[in-house]
Amino acid sequence: MKKVLVIVGPTAVGKTALSLELAKQYHGEIISGDSMQIYRQLDIGTAKATKEELAAAPHHLIDIRDMTQNYSVAMFQEMARAKIAEITKRGHLPIVVGGTGLYIQALLYDFQLGAAEAVDDTVRAYYQAQAEKLGNEALWQKLQQIDPAAAEKIHYNNVRKVIRALEVFETTGQSILSPKEMPEALYDYFMIGLTTDRGLLYQRINQRVDLMIDLGLIEEAKKVLRYPETQASKGIGYKEFQPYFEGHQSLEETVEQIKQNSRRYAKRQLTWFSNRMAPRWVDLVQEPDVQTQIMLEIDQWLEEKQ
Repeated sequence: MKKVLVIVGPTAVGKTALSLELAKQYHGEIISGDSMQIYRQLDIGTAKATKEELAAAPHHLIDIRDMTQNYSVAMFQEMARAKIAEITKRGHLPIVVGGTGLYIQALLYDFQLGAAEAVDDTVRAYYQAQAEKLGNEALWQKLQQIDPAAAEKIHYNNVRKVIRALEVFETTGQSILSPKEMPEALYDYFMIGLTTDRGLLYQRINQRVDLMIDLGLIEEAKKVLRYPETQASKGIGYKEFQPYFEGHQSLEETVEQIKQNSRRYAKRQLTWFSNRMAPRWVDLVQEPDVQTQIMLEIDQWLEEKQ
């Protein structure tokens, strides 16, 4: 099995800095596992690595889509697996870095997304008609009745995802969040989870949002919100600006909404990785010296034969 180093965690905990250190130490190449950093021109709101950071190590799956193009977990799975094969063939270490849990899980395990994404057009058409007839919230309440776990993670206004979850449940009898059985791991991976004290994390997220505003996030949001139906426009840090641009909300209220949504997302990320992936959790914000121990553990893992 190919060895893959993985760094996960919420925003503002130091994933980029650690990935560059480890890439330098282990002849690594970095594969972005982030669903928003794929978009060109969206640099600030996605917390993309700077030009200097990108130049410090080879990076992959960043800036590969225009903001008007869609992207899926199946596309990521295919592209990232191809990159792992290429990097391993070069004798380098693939380092997957990101916070999009579904992407990383689908990459590392043998999820057959093509089959799972097969749809019954009649079921989809039925729920689309129900959404138009009854409204988004009523359709979401239907999902809440049959799959409360999915309903908790999907906002009622995200009608596309609500319909998809209903469709999966009706056609498979399973929650969209829970495959019938956990597939086999495809790689010998070592996963580092970065975290820190919750209060400190939220403070760092707030500070990062303020910095994004200073760096020009408003102009970036204007670009992507010209295309309000795209996936990119639904990202945190962009979607919150729509009421502001329409004159319904102050800038102060908008910034606070971005901070709140970012904090909530960070909490969901930590829960996802804790429950589904069991990484080696590390707090490099408060205990930077732990990095030495982590590198010793990586050395040992790299020496182990599969």
